[in-house]
Amino acid sequence: MLGTERRLLAIALVGGGLLAPSAQGSEVEGVRLWASPESTRVVLDLSEPMSHKVFSLDNPDRLVIDIDNSRLSPGAEFADARGLVASLRSGGRANGVLRVVLDLHQPSEANSFVLEPNDIYGYRLVVDLTSADPGLAVFTRTLRAATPGGRPVVVAIDAGHGGEDPGATGPRGVREKDVVLGIARALADEVRAQPGMEPILVRDGDYYLRHRVRTERARQGEADLFVSIHADSFRDSRVGGSTVYVLSDKGATDEAAKRLAERENASDMIGGVSLADKDEVLASVLLDLSQNAAISASSQVGDRIIKRLDGSARIRKNRVHHAPFLVLKSP
Repeated sequence: MLGTERRLLAIALVGGGLLAPSAQGSEVEGVRLWASPESTRVVLDLSEPMSHKVFSLDNPDRLVIDIDNSRLSPGAEFADARGLVASLRSGGRANGVLRVVLDLHQPSEANSFVLEPNDIYGYRLVVDLTSADPGLAVFTRTLRAATPGGRPVVVAIDAGHGGEDPGATGPRGVREKDVVLGIARALADEVRAQPGMEPILVRDGDYYLRHRVRTERARQGEADLFVSIHADSFRDSRVGGSTVYVLSDKGATDEAAKRLAERENASDMIGGVSLADKDEVLASVLLDLSQNAAISASSQVGDRIIKRLDGSARIRKNRVHHAPFLVLKSP
């Protein structure tokens, strides 16, 4: 894998952002777009962190991004419009504000934040667009006809990272997001070839999905098993091999507390049972039973994955490990 380590695991990313007033002459160095089936991410590359304001206009639908004390870099490049964005344009205003206007195909909701530099990009202003029409933002799947014994076993396969988030980068420039998408597609072909099984590709393109969105897609697809694939790098080239993780007790406890706090607005959360009409004690018991069963079943699957990998791939840790990865927390 050209210096990358193959792992079946899930990683919760912690994004740091800051907003600070920028000096006159700060520049927007380019605009990039990533489109998924339900959302579009707009990324403005910045020379430094800048304060900004985002607001919507209608008739026609537009999103306006005002960036204080800034200008467009002479060499700035705008990506082609895609996803929810029909076209892009920009212009300077008399008060030193750079205005970027996104013409939209439909009404959309926006969430914006600034990311600090990483190994590949500098400061970035990120604007995530999602459809304001819930009916247009539903992840769908198409299953083959059910087998004689009932519906197929559904496996949700999650390729980590994507889009603006490349993941780890190998010494020759290989990006984790590309490696794991290739693995996910190959795994989906293997699953599809098995009688009575059907795969769902959580991410089937170069776009980023939030961790909660990934688990929600598996839930909407009525998945029986959720597998997240990552290919981490390590500075010591002698370190390599596969590792399998399932949810830890600490992760289960944290998620149970979150779901109990939100149970009035929750529905269809654990095997089709809503927590909204249950008192706290009963809801807690139901969550514990669901999570304990999920962790036990996951551990059994993890053991079998390790046994099947042994002999065909290097195993870094020959037993299932536990961690509080966010994408593993959905019962």
